[in-house]
Amino acid sequence: MTKRMAYFIGGSAARLLMLLAAVSVVSFVLLANSPIDPIDAYFANKTATAEQHALVAAYWGFDKPPLERFLLWAGNILHGDFGTSLIYRAPVLEVIGEKFRLTLLLMLTAWMLSGVIGFVLGVLGGMYRGSRFDKVIQGFSLLCVSVPVFWLGLLFLMVFAVKLQWFPLALAAPIGKLHEEVTLAEQIHHLILPALTLSVTGISSITLQTREKMIEVMGTNYMLFAQARGETLWQRVRRHGLRNILLPAITLQFASFNELFGGAILAETVFSYPGLGGTVTMAGLRGDLSLLLGIAIFSAVFVFVGNLIANILYGIVDPQLREGRGDVS
Repeated sequence: MTKRMAYFIGGSAARLLMLLAAVSVVSFVLLANSPIDPIDAYFANKTATAEQHALVAAYWGFDKPPLERFLLWAGNILHGDFGTSLIYRAPVLEVIGEKFRLTLLLMLTAWMLSGVIGFVLGVLGGMYRGSRFDKVIQGFSLLCVSVPVFWLGLLFLMVFAVKLQWFPLALAAPIGKLHEEVTLAEQIHHLILPALTLSVTGISSITLQTREKMIEVMGTNYMLFAQARGETLWQRVRRHGLRNILLPAITLQFASFNELFGGAILAETVFSYPGLGGTVTMAGLRGDLSLLLGIAIFSAVFVFVGNLIANILYGIVDPQLREGRGDVS
């Protein structure tokens, strides 16, 4: 392990710790001052005496001052204990792991769709720069980046689920079926519409970036030399163009993790998809402090790792960046 690699790893670990500390403090302060009383939300519409309120508050630790609660929670976190969910009556890490499985499946599907579609459109736009086809691609990309996820999801629901009835309205499986009874085809059928909605928002950036890179590559000397040798447009792109624009496109995809994660939360809420999105909404409305804080920390780590991968790939693409911050290869 070189000194540069050790410096890079140490710096990344320090930034992660500072990020987690800031997220923990800010999240706890905001949630502690929430107008929603978790004890009232716990009993919901049930009638409860003052004594029952006090017993539940003491059981969940809500009878302690906010600072003492935070220090107790932070101490438990350092020992790997994220607490118990007030809603699910289960360990927070167990709830997050179960819900994130579906969110990750949705994100990966949308991530691959947006990457493949955006890359293909970008390559075609760069190849036929200035044509009507190129203008259509640019207009489509600008439209995609301008449309909110929740609005697009509602539109897709009305068209493809309600009117055409090609896809189910919501959920990740047919109603009334146990998890063991759901087939792979049914899971894919329920996944297509939310994944398509989420992927549209990520297409524009990869399309426009790839198009610019393709235009830049098409004007290089080696591409002009290949044209002089009699190679067709598709031969030049396949032999010399794709390998020069593929890595920057992949790097950009990894950098879009944070946007994709935020979009997944909205898409899951619109489609009632049982991932982290619905869990966050329910935990917020019910005042489940432990679960909300656990999700906040988990989200911060997930986005940080995605950005870290993007930074490493940036260093591979641009040696000047690698030399500036320390060689990680």
